[in-house]
Amino acid sequence: MNAQTAARQTSAPQTPSLPHAKPEQLGLSPVRLQLLSDAFKREVDKGTLPGATVLVARRGQIGWFDAIGKQSPLAAAPMAKDSIFRIFSMTKPIVSIGIMMLIEDGHFLLSDAVAKFIPEFANQKVGVEHNGELELVPLKRQMTVQDLLRHTSGITYDHTGNGLVQRLYQQSRLRSRKITNAEHASLVASLPLMCQPGAEWNYSRSTDILGRIIEVVSGKSLSAFLAERILAPLQMAETAFHTAEANAGRLAEPFPTDPWTGDKVQLFNMLEKPGMESGGGGLVSTTMDYARFSQMLLNGGSLDGVRIVGRKTLELMASDHLGPEVKVDSPLMPPGHGFGLGFAVRTHAGIAPFPGSLGQFFWSGMAGTFFWIDPKEDLFAVFMMQGPGQRQYTRSLLRDLVYAAVE
Repeated sequence: MNAQTAARQTSAPQTPSLPHAKPEQLGLSPVRLQLLSDAFKREVDKGTLPGATVLVARRGQIGWFDAIGKQSPLAAAPMAKDSIFRIFSMTKPIVSIGIMMLIEDGHFLLSDAVAKFIPEFANQKVGVEHNGELELVPLKRQMTVQDLLRHTSGITYDHTGNGLVQRLYQQSRLRSRKITNAEHASLVASLPLMCQPGAEWNYSRSTDILGRIIEVVSGKSLSAFLAERILAPLQMAETAFHTAEANAGRLAEPFPTDPWTGDKVQLFNMLEKPGMESGGGGLVSTTMDYARFSQMLLNGGSLDGVRIVGRKTLELMASDHLGPEVKVDSPLMPPGHGFGLGFAVRTHAGIAPFPGSLGQFFWSGMAGTFFWIDPKEDLFAVFMMQGPGQRQYTRSLLRDLVYAAVE
């Protein structure tokens, strides 16, 4: 064991591993899994990404776990299985589970209005564009908790377009990591909605608002609630809104400029404790931590005898909640898919340009992290990298390669 490996082991809290087995014992081809790793090694050699980790588990055991390339393009350290990543929107499924736990506790209903918890949302208007002007019209109905979970709230993100409402987002302080969750929610409530609640699927800051609802209902900070109810029970010891200075040598970093566009890449500092604990994108984590969360989901809500959420509740979350009446026009929603309560859900065997199973559910992070749960194949995969511009390409590549290995 070299000094660097020893240092990594002593500075890291111990996240217990999941059981391992030989791929062939799990109905996975070891030859094809090696081809998976080889393909990502080629991408590293081409300069597509600095490095990555990939974990594939089936039937309750890990069949493949590899660390490829470098942890950071500016340092010599190889990518490691315990490297720490910004998981961005893979925070959303964790927070969505937290909301459903409070529903299971009987604190509120999915159909409850958001304004019941954050009164400023009662007076929101919808911004309708007419000839370059924004006309504010009243709500036809109140935004609900279900709307937040399935991104039909009418809230948006400042980076998903350049409409007049999104420009208002861009001009606000919403991107500041120094404001509190309460201040963030008030700011969002002060801005017009993109559309009437329930009318369209718009990827958005909705899950940040769910994080604030968790705080209001539980009386705890979002970080305290998640730690107590989800992260500690699942022994996800390295998932939080920042990490300690002692872990500075374990942080995965992107290229300073995008290898395809030349644009500057700037991600948040994982060592800095933020004021805002973003329920939509603030967590940092490790591959094994997220694998434990994924195994809990694949198990129907429990892991190692600890139940996090009920089986039927999770079944509801992993069902399509959009249907034909909700307009979907976004490159973030693959063809042949819908959206549940915190996850995208595969609704058609075909249509999408990549393999999968009906009922598969998943989500990903802006910097390139990705996971999916496939109940039909009793399989999940977790992929971690820090390369924002390559995330869509690597997601499709990973799906092709993992499913090619399923016997």
